[in-house]
Amino acid sequence: MLCILLSIVSISASATPWDDKKPEEVVATLDKKFAEGKYSAKGADTCLMCHKKSAVVMAIFDGGHGNPNVKDSPMADLQCEACHGPLGNHNKGGKEPMITFGANSPVPAQKQNSVCMNCHNDSQRIAWKGNHHDNADVACASCHQVHTAKDPISDKANEVAICTQCHTQQKADMHKRSAHPLQWQQMVCSDCHNPHGSLNDSSLKQMSVNENCYSCHAEKRGPKLWEHAPVTDNCANCHNPHGSVNEAMLISKPPQLCQQCHASDGHSSNAYFGNQTNAFTSGNSCMNCHGQVHGSNHPSGKLLQR
Repeated sequence: MLCILLSIVSISASATPWDDKKPEEVVATLDKKFAEGKYSAKGADTCLMCHKKSAVVMAIFDGGHGNPNVKDSPMADLQCEACHGPLGNHNKGGKEPMITFGANSPVPAQKQNSVCMNCHNDSQRIAWKGNHHDNADVACASCHQVHTAKDPISDKANEVAICTQCHTQQKADMHKRSAHPLQWQQMVCSDCHNPHGSLNDSSLKQMSVNENCYSCHAEKRGPKLWEHAPVTDNCANCHNPHGSVNEAMLISKPPQLCQQCHASDGHSSNAYFGNQTNAFTSGNSCMNCHGQVHGSNHPSGKLLQR
């Protein structure tokens, strides 16, 4: 199923007659057709005279996009031409291009997406323009299917697999020994990120990394009487949210992690070298003593020990 997501339905499953044309020539022809606006008088009936034998094409009628009774659906308006553009002379030999979608389309991702955004322009997609996926020329059809009863990415059981086809580093991280349970679909990417863009870093759903984390880890939220500066600044200062080889998804193992900031903390500088076992190298390392590393509310917790 996932293998077809990156080559989502063009109007025909076979090669198109305009494959030998340069993409800019196809786009110029399409722009001219839109300017002329020669839509078919019979809508989808004209298209189906040639394309009704394609199971991929006919699957449009299984979902909301192909239901004329759904308000504002393509089939309730210009039908096939609402997405694929005006027919023009396409039905006279099939040599005049139509808009196709997916990785193999000669139409640039931005033009493909403009078709989708013409209808899907709501509060969830208000920050699409200029977001990471937009800048990377990711087409809507790279993730979504329209000619189907149900878009596979709308099922959370498929979401992580689809996202990690591109986000391979995150795929590797989530399989490390300490990670959020993404590989078991107990969490999905959209729990933290808005794939259509947001006004926040990394397309996060909340205003900051910490606010994102606190939506689940509420016990770490302050204010604390004694605060730990890197904790209040950014959880990612110490944790890799997609997974790590270290306990608790730490970006490096204590005491090395702690000593990135606490290089001169009054402890013996060679206390953790050699083969001896001590508070630095055993158990929870620095957290053997400073157990309230996320902050303390104890009157005597200045050193985060209580």
